[in-house]
Amino acid sequence: MNFLLVHGAWHDGSCWDKVSAELAKAGHQAYAPTLAGNGPGVSRKGMTHASTTQSVVDYVIEKDLKDFVLVGHSYGGSIIQKVTEHIPERISRLVFQNAFVLKDGQCLLDENLQNQ
Repeated sequence: MNFLLVHGAWHDGSCWDKVSAELAKAGHQAYAPTLAGNGPGVSRKGMTHASTTQSVVDYVIEKDLKDFVLVGHSYGGSIIQKVTEHIPERISRLVFQNAFVLKDGQCLLDENLQNQ
């Protein structure tokens, strides 16, 4: 089985290295791209939620991934929700690992204000 692992804010794809190694030991393939606008020394200037989401969609299409489990951690939960809207036919399951799950029309700021 294939897994696409989406990190949270202020991380990069390498945060999934140990998880990817364990999945490989179990015979699975894991992909853990760094979201656009993330990673060491990368400017977030001009990046939007939509452009970050599109970077994941582009990655999936470039790698021709199909029938994979899409996992999002923290902020990554909001990304995988939008990715699913773009390419639902390619995704077999969503996993929200300690992640935000937003209501339709809600943004992360809304969620943070509700929890204060």
